Amino acid sequence: MASTVAHEQQDSATHTVTNQPPPLAPYDASADPALLEGLRREGAGWAEEDIRRLGRRAGSAQAQEWGDLANRHEPVLRTHDRYGHRVDEVEFHPSWHHLMEVAVTEGLAGAPWADERPGAHVLRTAGGLVWGHAEAGHGCPTSMTYAAVPALRREPELAKVYEPLLTSREYDPGLRIPAEKRGLLAGMGMTEKQGGSDVRTNTTTATPTAEPGVHTLRGHKWFTSAPMCDVFLVLAQAPDGLSCFLVPRVLPDGTRNTFRVQRLKDKLGNRSNASSEPEFDGTVAWLVGPEGEGVKTIIEMVNCTRLDCVMASATLMRKTLVEAGHHVRHRTAFGARLLDQPLMRNVLADLALESEAATTLTLRLAGAADRAARGDAGERALRRIATAVGKYWVTKRGPAFTAEALECLGGNGYVEDSGMPRHYREAPLLSIWEGSGNVNALDVLRALGRDSAVAEALFAELALARGADPRLDAAVSALKDGLAQASPAGARRLVERMALALQASLLVRFAPPAVADAFCATRLGGDWGYAFGTLPGTADLDAILARAFPADA
Repeated sequence: MASTVAHEQQDSATHTVTNQPPPLAPYDASADPALLEGLRREGAGWAEEDIRRLGRRAGSAQAQEWGDLANRHEPVLRTHDRYGHRVDEVEFHPSWHHLMEVAVTEGLAGAPWADERPGAHVLRTAGGLVWGHAEAGHGCPTSMTYAAVPALRREPELAKVYEPLLTSREYDPGLRIPAEKRGLLAGMGMTEKQGGSDVRTNTTTATPTAEPGVHTLRGHKWFTSAPMCDVFLVLAQAPDGLSCFLVPRVLPDGTRNTFRVQRLKDKLGNRSNASSEPEFDGTVAWLVGPEGEGVKTIIEMVNCTRLDCVMASATLMRKTLVEAGHHVRHRTAFGARLLDQPLMRNVLADLALESEAATTLTLRLAGAADRAARGDAGERALRRIATAVGKYWVTKRGPAFTAEALECLGGNGYVEDSGMPRHYREAPLLSIWEGSGNVNALDVLRALGRDSAVAEALFAELALARGADPRLDAAVSALKDGLAQASPAGARRLVERMALALQASLLVRFAPPAVADAFCATRLGGDWGYAFGTLPGTADLDAILARAFPADA
């Protein structure tokens, strides 16, 4: 009798799980034809096996757990030690350090500047496109470290001391004398509460000392991420105008420099990464570049970090596309797999188009950056305008993309365990960081007005696809006409058209016909709606999806 009751209870259990996808991890974050083809095309094919290895590691259950834990256990500020001494240290969960160690060891921080192989900067960007599948927040300190090197080179004596440590592949956390560490991380402090992106209104002052090139700073920075970094490039008002300074957390004699972290920001996303408000008061700093040329000095750093914003947005797109694709392949509704439902196929294919366009543009920008670093003037001009264009558009598309990918999971995507809410919160940051949409759109106009070479470089790039698709040809012609009427009020519209033409030209040249045709029809030809999932009936959804998910083809 008892066994019968137990059997009946088992049959009536309510917790048997059906119609749910298995865990995604382990998976290969590098299993993306657009990524691997771009890697080869932009000169870093020699590192393909390294990217594949890193992609498998990024998609491992361990790396995915590190990303989750680093965001669930957020950094904690300790302003004083037990005795009352000011220490201004930030404590991180061990998972953060695991993520950072892999990133630095794999050359995702400053290493490319010490690598003479053509394609080294492309390799770093491709590495970010795959390792970013593990977690986004720790990309901030690695990005700033990478970007600090060319700016610091404007002061050769400082670069001689710090560059070998900034380009090191050893992660050595903890505040100690910089020259005695195995590797350094760099941050930057530009914005202040009264001005934000308008850094020329900064009120932090720099007072010269008796030692040439050495100043003391006094002021309050409003948004300085990664305060645990070893050194910072900071803007301050010197006697001859806004200037750039190197601020170490620990001085050469071992004493703590004055770097009072007033609080950590309570942010929408990017929560694994500490962002802070430091106060300077008698803070020792070394001048980088001439006095009064602070913006000119630090702009090279901003150009690098803007590329990383594009990269991180493209990474989020691909990551959330992979998550959505995995879900719809294993979930059924109304008698069929979600993937086999016509509307869902259209949504997923449309997302796949956007993801490929973002990834392809990212790698083209990385190629331009790599060749510019090696002295190619034409690529330097293209990088100048195309990076700002890409920063504006790709980061603008990211939030809408992640929202649509989240919706593919339905209610499952709205719970924290899925990871999708974290990606959704991360996406808007990349449009704000290193200049909002307005700042970048106006920067494009500024570049066009100051140097005719940048427009020439852009149209030379677009001309490589001339004649391949009439919709692209028409878009490029209209773009040329639009430049004549360029104005601040229309800057966003102009930059959007530049971005779409540039993405289309790359897809027409390098992507399969089904991808290029659908992109040109919708993004240039107007044959679509305002939401994702409105591709026309002529689009070859099977070919687009096979491209996006080659393992399932």
